[in-house]
Formats: sequence, C-alpha cells, structure tokens
Amino acid sequence: MKQFYRIGYLLLLLLSISVNAQEAEAPASTGGPSAEDLAKQLANPVANLISVPFQNNFDFNVGPNDGFRYNLNVQPVLPFSFNSKWNLISRTIVPFITQKDVLYDGDCANGLGDIVQSFFFSPKDPTPSGIVWGVGPVFLLNTASENELGANTWAIGPNAVFLKLSGQYTYGGLVNHMWSYAGKGDDISATFFQPFCTYATPNGASYTIASENTQSWRNDIFGGFIGLYYAKVVQISKQTVQLGGGPKVYYGNNPLNPEFGFRANVILLFPK
Repeated sequence: MKQFYRIGYLLLLLLSISVNAQEAEAPASTGGPSAEDLAKQLANPVANLISVPFQNNFDFNVGPNDGFRYNLNVQPVLPFSFNSKWNLISRTIVPFITQKDVLYDGDCANGLGDIVQSFFFSPKDPTPSGIVWGVGPVFLLNTASENELGANTWAIGPNAVFLKLSGQYTYGGLVNHMWSYAGKGDDISATFFQPFCTYATPNGASYTIASENTQSWRNDIFGGFIGLYYAKVVQISKQTVQLGGGPKVYYGNNPLNPEFGFRANVILLFPK
C-alpha cells in the first residue's frame, strides 16, 4: 500500500507546483484559447475540446473491513463535428483498480475494471441564455480483468447533460440510467446523477463543488460523495495541462462506501 501513498504525495506535489508553474506562458500566448477559456471548457462535459484526463482516486476505510482502493480513470474526451449545427462528443472511462480488504478481509485485486462509454449529441452553440445540453447513449462494457473489479454484466441506457454558462460560473448536471441485458452478474437497474458548479478565474484557476450519486433500484442501495476541488491550467514545456485535486466525503447506505477519499487530476489538453 505504501506505493499508493507515494503516488498520492507525488500528485499533491505536482498540484502545489502548478500554482506557480510557468504562468507567464499562458496558452493564449501561442495564439490558442486563454487559460480562463480552457478552464471554462473543462467545466463543460460537452465542450469542443480534446482532452485526456488521468483521474486518480484514493479511497480509505472502504466497507466493513476498512479497506483501501486506488482507482485510476483514464478518460479521453473526443469531440467530432457531426454537421454544421451539431457535435458528437465521445467520453470514455477506462478504470485501472487496485484494492485491498474491500470485499473481505485479506482480499487483494488489481487490474482493469468495467469500461463506461458515453456519447452525447450536442448543439455547437449554446442558447441565447447560455444553456448547453447533450443527449445520447451510455454503455457499460464487461471488461473487468477480475470478477471483484466489475459487475460481470453488460448494460446500456440513456444519458444527458444540461448546464448553464453564466459569466465565470458553469453549473448543471449529468444523469444516466443503465439496465443490464447480458452477462453472468446480478441484474442492473441503476441511476447516476452528478450535479456540479465551477467558478473559473481569469488566470486559469477553477473551484468546483460536485457530487456523484448512484441509486441501485434492484436492491435499494444509494451511495455517493461530495467533492471540493481546486484546479489550475498551466503550461509544462509545450504541453497544456490542468492539474487539480481535492477531498471527497461519502454518504448513503452502500455497505462498500469509503469513509473519505481524495481525487487528483492530471488532464492533458489539446485545444484547436
């Protein structure tokens, strides 16, 4: 487990460095969007921005055995121009998981979890009042390398995102529902809801409060967390990145909920 603490310390160090990292070399200096523009686009799940987030989640005192779980989500976001008025946004979550003492005392599992693939059809321009939205399908792929790391089933459903752009603020929510249709695992009928609010500053910093909630209708289990995050768009050599992180506090009746956690993000940006 010590290796994961070391990873956490390294990510915290990177976050602290980001506060002062090459602010003089803002992305706009190369003719691209400003750091503020990029921070605002990153708060929008259907923005026309190619990005590759590496989301590191450290969760402690997980379940009845006070286990530990580290989850690295690689989340490439790829926008495509569908026609003159619409974009198609592909959002993929590829989880790599290490957990110990989560399901039972002494268990240890490492490997790939279930991939979640979402597509959103979204208008290229917001409404005159600043409303942005997108709808499309979401898929749960049975890709876990070990049974303990996934649902052992395939699922599909609708997902949608609605948000408002208001000056320095971006706020809204993302929701999906999935039903299982194949696989050997338990049947799934689950709703996911993620409300969020981000305040972006002119120097590329952003402050976000968000929660991620899942309601399992088959067994009446609800679980989620609320997170407070700070992030900063910086230039490292020739690569534009956003570094950020913050604490997570869990709630609900899910028996496998952690007591607390920490998230650290490293997001590679490829503005057009």
